[in-house]
Amino acid sequence: MVEANKRKCKSFNVLLTCIGRRVSLLNAFQNAAKALKLKCRFFGTDITPLSSALQLCDERFVVKAVDHQGYINQLLKIVRENSIKLLVPTVDLDLKDLAGNQEKFEKLGCIVLVSSQSVIDICQDKRQTFKFLKKNNFNTPETIAARKILEQKRIKFPLFLKPWDGYASRGNEIVKNRKELEFYAKKIPNCIAQEYVIGDEYTCDCFVDFAGDVRCVVPRRRIEVRSGEVSKGEVVKNMSIMNKAAELVKALKAGPGVITVQLIFTRDKQIKFIEINPRFGGGVPLAIKAGADFPKWILSQLTGKTVRIQFDKFKNDLTMLRYDAEVWK
Repeated sequence: MVEANKRKCKSFNVLLTCIGRRVSLLNAFQNAAKALKLKCRFFGTDITPLSSALQLCDERFVVKAVDHQGYINQLLKIVRENSIKLLVPTVDLDLKDLAGNQEKFEKLGCIVLVSSQSVIDICQDKRQTFKFLKKNNFNTPETIAARKILEQKRIKFPLFLKPWDGYASRGNEIVKNRKELEFYAKKIPNCIAQEYVIGDEYTCDCFVDFAGDVRCVVPRRRIEVRSGEVSKGEVVKNMSIMNKAAELVKALKAGPGVITVQLIFTRDKQIKFIEINPRFGGGVPLAIKAGADFPKWILSQLTGKTVRIQFDKFKNDLTMLRYDAEVWK
């Protein structure tokens, strides 16, 4: 973990990778810098210049795709030439490469807001996520390879199918009988099957400071989702959910930064964890607006300040209703 007292500075540059449509997250960092009276410049990368958030950065860079062999070297060059002090990944795509190259960035004086390689591996392989949750006694839906469950004579439907290496809800399907299971098991790559759990789905934004401590958890009830990202959500200050999510993140040893934990709160008040994403979630603007100012806390730590954070000091019952807006180039 990064020792915040070694990063006492009032002026620095921040790089957000794969910035895409993360306008609200960029604005939150910019507003946090203003509130702290810091002279920050914000840089962004994407594979296309036609990225809405990219247009709003102080400097923008078009880079190769994350699976290109030269991707990390491109980022290192940007960091070196622009004295970047903080690198913030915004999606799943480059987490593994960033985690595997943290030392290279640290040698350039840049903190990468990413968990360890082992944590990324657990989170991005849903088979490993299931094993971790079971091993550490966290309630989770039973999970099995789709081909394995097809070998069973009696199958309890419905089932929830998804790729074990998927993201943004791509390839997710609910099947109600064997015929549908056989069809989607072939169609969905790397398909796994989970028991179908009924209840309210929550996303928890869990803030982990540079010392590795879980300082705040904001549960967001997912009212409506579009393309895997919440479009309508509500903050629900449920202490049992908050404490259990914090316990999970601590056991995982994830962070620093924001860790996104997804769960289902069943009708009989069971908490069943379903996914862990070790980065900012798409709906994080709701938590920030409610008072959990993650960007401000992160930037404060970079200056070496002691950040006073109360675990549950954020606004309850705040609802976010998202809509499309335009950026003109």
